[in-house]
Amino acid sequence: MTFFKPAFRHPDLPANKLGFTKKDYEGAISTLCAGCGHDSISAAIVQSCYELSLPPHRVAKLSGIGCSSKTPTYFLGNSHGFNSVHGRMPSVATGANLANRELTYIGVSGDGDSASIGMGQFAHVVRRNLNMMYVVENNGCYGLTKGQDSATADIGSKSKAGSVNPYEPIDLVGIALQLGATFVARSFSGDKEQLIPLIKAALSHQGFAFIDVVSPCVTFNNNVGSTKAYDYVRDHLDATSTVDFVPVHEEITTKYGEGQSQDVAMHDGSMVHLQKLHGDWDPSNRQSALNALADAKSKGDILTGLLYVDAESQELHETLETVPGALNELTEADLCPGSGALAKINASLR
Repeated sequence: MTFFKPAFRHPDLPANKLGFTKKDYEGAISTLCAGCGHDSISAAIVQSCYELSLPPHRVAKLSGIGCSSKTPTYFLGNSHGFNSVHGRMPSVATGANLANRELTYIGVSGDGDSASIGMGQFAHVVRRNLNMMYVVENNGCYGLTKGQDSATADIGSKSKAGSVNPYEPIDLVGIALQLGATFVARSFSGDKEQLIPLIKAALSHQGFAFIDVVSPCVTFNNNVGSTKAYDYVRDHLDATSTVDFVPVHEEITTKYGEGQSQDVAMHDGSMVHLQKLHGDWDPSNRQSALNALADAKSKGDILTGLLYVDAESQELHETLETVPGALNELTEADLCPGSGALAKINASLR
C-alpha cells in the first residue's frame, strides 16, 4: 500500500487567479479511518484556499496532538507546518505570528487537544485575539486511544463500549464567545456547502476566527446513542443562517429568495452574506449569539453557522503596536537606531 499521491494530474485542471490548481493545495494521502469527518474538513480547507487564491507558501499550518492534529499533513503540502506537543499549539502559533505577521495562520486542533490538556492555552489565544483561523475537529472522543469520552462529549451520550457520559460538556463555542473571540462559528463536517464559506470568511477575518466543526468518529463514536454520530447530528442541526462568502475581487450578488438577509463587510471589503433563520439572532451582537446558543442547547439542537463576527476587531499586533512586516526583514538601521533613540526611550522612563 502506498501513501503517496500520483504526480500525474489532468493537464487542463482549472487554475485560480494566481495560476495554481487545486492540486497545489493538496497534501499527502490520509491515513485516517475511511469515512472520517476530518478528511472532509481537510477537503474544505483545500477548496477554500484554492478559491481565495492564497499563495500556498504564505500559509503556516499548526497543530497539537490527536487524530485532528494529523490532518495538516493532508492539505497544503507546499505550506509551512509545525506539529507541536499536546495542547500547546496556541503558544507556537502566537510566537510564529508575532515573528511574521505577513503569513496566513491556520491552527487545527481537536476536542481533547483544546478542551482538556490545552484549555488554558486555548483561553489565552482567544482573549489575545491572535490573527489566525483556529479549527477544532470535534468528535467527542479520543480516537487515538480507543474512544474514551472527551471533555466535549454531551451528558447522557453513549460510547461504543456502552458507557454513558455523566458529565456536563465543555462548549468551546460558548467559551470563545465569552472570552471575546471576534469570529465564532460552528459547522458539520458533512455539510460542505456551509463549511467552505465559513472557512473562507474565517481566513479573511482580521483577528481570532474560531470554527468548531462537529466531525463524527466513524470507528469509536458513530454508534446509536452518541450525540456526535452522523445520524444524530443530521437530525439535530439548527442553522442560524444560510452562509455565502464573496471575496472583494468578485461581483457581489445574492442568491437568496424570500426572507431576511444581512451582509457583513470584512476588513478587505469582502462580504459575508447571511440568510437569517433565527428572528432574534444578530451576528454582530455577542449576547444575541450566546442567547441563541443557550436556546438551541435547551432543545437538544446543535446550532451551526456564523454565530458572531466583529468586522472591526483589533488583532494582537495592533494591540501591541508591533513593527510592520516580518522580524526577519528588519535591517540593521531598524534594529540599531542609534544613541538618539536610546536617549529618548530613557527620557520617557524618568
